[in-house]
Amino acid sequence: MGYSGVKGGMDAILAAERLVRRKRAAAPWSAAAAIIESYRLAVDRVMGEAGLYDEAIAADAFRQAEGDLLEAAHLVRAYRSSLPRLAVSTPADPDEMTVLRRIVPASRTPGGPQLLGRTTDYTARVLERPDGPVPAPEEPAAEATREQERTGTAALGERDDLRRPRRFYEQLLKADLAVAHEEPADDPEPFDVSRGAARPPAPRSAVLASMARAETGALVALWYRSIRGPDGAFHEVTLGEVRHGRLPVRVVHPLTGNPVEIGRIRATEAEAIEDLNGPAEDRTRLDVGYGMCFGHNERKAIAMANLDIAFRRAALSDSQGDELEQLLLLTTDGLDSSGFLEHLKLPHYVTFRSIVDRKLASRAARSGGGEGGDDRGGDEQDNGASDDRDQAGPAAGDMNAEGVKQLSFGGNF
Repeated sequence: MGYSGVKGGMDAILAAERLVRRKRAAAPWSAAAAIIESYRLAVDRVMGEAGLYDEAIAADAFRQAEGDLLEAAHLVRAYRSSLPRLAVSTPADPDEMTVLRRIVPASRTPGGPQLLGRTTDYTARVLERPDGPVPAPEEPAAEATREQERTGTAALGERDDLRRPRRFYEQLLKADLAVAHEEPADDPEPFDVSRGAARPPAPRSAVLASMARAETGALVALWYRSIRGPDGAFHEVTLGEVRHGRLPVRVVHPLTGNPVEIGRIRATEAEAIEDLNGPAEDRTRLDVGYGMCFGHNERKAIAMANLDIAFRRAALSDSQGDELEQLLLLTTDGLDSSGFLEHLKLPHYVTFRSIVDRKLASRAARSGGGEGGDDRGGDEQDNGASDDRDQAGPAAGDMNAEGVKQLSFGGNF
């Protein structure tokens, strides 16, 4: 693509930046703590799509981006690239999560409590427009619970059991209803998507990491297309379990060599269940997919878990797995897709002028052929223009890696 300089462009850019800063200065100041408390789901989404768990940094980026989540994630990723990598944490065990919210839609008796936690899933979608801060409702039961925990009258083991319930997947395995996936014997290192882009064919760790960092809306749209897409296929999916809680983060002490807890992060994980009915599948069992992401983002975790199963099932087909993997790895990253879209606002005078020149040349060649001349040159000119136009498309430019084929979004999985 060709770009051309514009005389006086730097003055206009600086004036636009001054206008942005002047409008920000005139607006009421929003502290990072207020943004974290009031817009916690937006902050969690920025952390997840940026791949950096830091609520204060995400809140500052949210304020600077004026509420644009993709722009905020871009700011945080750029900031993260300047940070030193001091250590690598030990593998986190999801069973150590202190659950803040846990629902099991697949069973009334899941082997543990159903903790609704902080959610608006069961609240009527009625817009509230208060004139000022709304006072918190009185909760005497919660006050009694806090007093009980403060005085220690509740047994420690009982609290641990409530906040660390057994997984519903374990019940399915015990009943021999779920497929047991064996861990690889060599235990390969997980793919680091922050150091290099994942391209198909990619290991499962790269696919899960890419989904954890993907734009939430794009991931949900890809999941919905995979089960209700243009091919008309409908997959019978059931949500097994969703959890939101705090996970400990540990690193190895450089002197003692022992793992040391350095903090806790909030994460959301989901397990999705799907009926197996394919010709090469075990129709007497169910398959379970897994998803986990930073913060409280249940939509992303649920879509991840369902797509995890979709990848495994598509791998049994000759070509469906490749197409689904390419769509995920090449189109769901918010920075990649929005970056290509945003660049269209840059000057494209040279590109557009070349298109106009080809059209005028083709028109001149055709008019010359209509007057008795040889019109093959016009056809060749027109075909050449068509070829150039096809090659200028974003799909052909972005899918040149080995093993990647060009796809049509109207095709079938």
